[in-house]
Amino acid sequence: MQVKFHIKKGDTVKVIAGEDKGQQGKVVLMNIEKSTAVVEGLNKIKKHTKPNQKNTKGGIVEKEAGIHISNLMLVDPATGEVTKTYRKKNDAGKLVRFSKKTNKEVK
Repeated sequence: MQVKFHIKKGDTVKVIAGEDKGQQGKVVLMNIEKSTAVVEGLNKIKKHTKPNQKNTKGGIVEKEAGIHISNLMLVDPATGEVTKTYRKKNDAGKLVRFSKKTNKEVK
């Protein structure tokens, strides 16, 4: 069964809870099994790496970690404000996301 979330890869989202509350970023990766999304530039962690052929010295690498989807809210591309979404069929008969604030399709 395909799980449907209120955000997709490529959407601009705003963090509504947690350490990065109030910041915005673009969704880079979605993890459906864990219900998390990796947002560009947010929720940075430090990962200790061993030396390997690519990185001969090893060291500490800083990268983005996942944020639970319940802590993210979609930013409407048309208005730039956060909005909830709902799904309904468009004129072509395809099920798409619509903004609850503007009642327009979210692309």
